[in-house]
Order: sequence, then C-alpha cells, then structure tokens
Amino acid sequence: MLKLDVRPFIEKKQGLSYVSWAHAWAIALNADPYANFRVHTFGPNGDEAYMRVNGTAMVWVDVTLFSKSITCWLPVMDHRNKPISDPDAFQVNTALMRCLTKALGFHGLGLNVYAGEDLPLSVPGEEEEEKPAKKEAPKPAKETAKPAPVAVKPAPEAKDDSAASTEELNAELFAEGFIEYMIVVKTLDGLTSYWKSNQSKLDKLQAKYPDLYERCLSVAKGRKQQFSKE
Repeated sequence: MLKLDVRPFIEKKQGLSYVSWAHAWAIALNADPYANFRVHTFGPNGDEAYMRVNGTAMVWVDVTLFSKSITCWLPVMDHRNKPISDPDAFQVNTALMRCLTKALGFHGLGLNVYAGEDLPLSVPGEEEEEKPAKKEAPKPAKETAKPAPVAVKPAPEAKDDSAASTEELNAELFAEGFIEYMIVVKTLDGLTSYWKSNQSKLDKLQAKYPDLYERCLSVAKGRKQQFSKE
C-alpha cells in the first residue's frame, strides 16, 4: 500500500491536503478486492457505533487488507478538531469515515499526506513554494529634518468569515454524505430518485462549489454505468 500513488486524489481544505474516504476506499478495493472493514459497537444492547468517554464519544474501526486486520480509533470531533459532547448520528457517521481513512493510513495508504493523529500534511514542496521570499527591510535614511506628522487612518475592521467557512463545511459534509449513499444504493431507480430529491441542493452546490458538484456527478455516473452492466 505504501507504493500506491494517491496524489491524483489529493484535495484541499483550509490550506491542508487530504484524501477523501471515498477515494481512499476505492483505491483499497482496487488493490485488494477482498478488502473489508468493521465498525465496533458498544452500549448495553451493542447497538451504539461509538464508545462513551466522559461525555464525548470515540469510534473504532477494523480494516482488513490482504488478510491483515488493523484496528483504529478516533474521537467524534467538529471541524475544529474538538471533541463533541453528545454527538448526533451525522457527526458519528462523519467520524467513522474519518476513522476508516485513518485505518487505511495505518495500512500504508496515503502516508505521504498523513501524519500524527489525523492531521493531513501539505504536499511536499508546496509550503516552500507558497512562502514568499523574505525581503530585507530597507535601511532608514539619515534624518535631515523632522518629518511632518502623518495622520494615521484606522485599520479596516477584519471581516468575519466564520459564516463563509461554515457554509463551505456544510457543503463538503453534504457532498460526502451524498457520495456515501450513492456508493451503497442498491438500484438504479434508487440512485435516480435520490438525485432528484436533492436536486435543489445539488444546483446550489454546482453554482457555489463546482468541484464538490463534479465529485458527486462523477460518482453518480460511475454507479449508473455499473447498474447498466448488471
């Protein structure tokens, strides 16, 4: 798995590079058609997909590749990588997909873009290219006369981009969930119905985040071709 090149599947988010779980799992299945994963369940009835830890949650996933199984764990976190108290089903599902990708990293997949607990690395060389060259500050000229006072304009207020960041995050989460369902849907009718039921959201995605829309469209086309061959 270490030799597999994941660079064509690298995407950007908040200045970091990462490989989505859908692409990571597709690469794994292409390398080992018998690859599989298992989600650990907890709770009194064994029906909770996470372990309760001091008011927060931890998910566990086993990934088996080439008959070798590796177990991975990951807290259920928000977009700031902070643990979530009492997470909902969507947040747990997102953590499970991240945990799946991390377990694939333990198998060696994408280690060139993965480091630490679950923090993706910038692509080698990019950080150096993006950093502007340091310029030496010009030496002040010798003072010959006292300069006239200069009126200082107040600095413009910083724009609050939290709303834009939240909107982009929601768009990414929608795209990931949409792709996840398209991968597991059983029939062409189900695929078509799901696309139509989300048409308005997909139109907005196409208008504001065309790259995310193209990912959804690409997976939908691939699944449609699979159904047509069956």
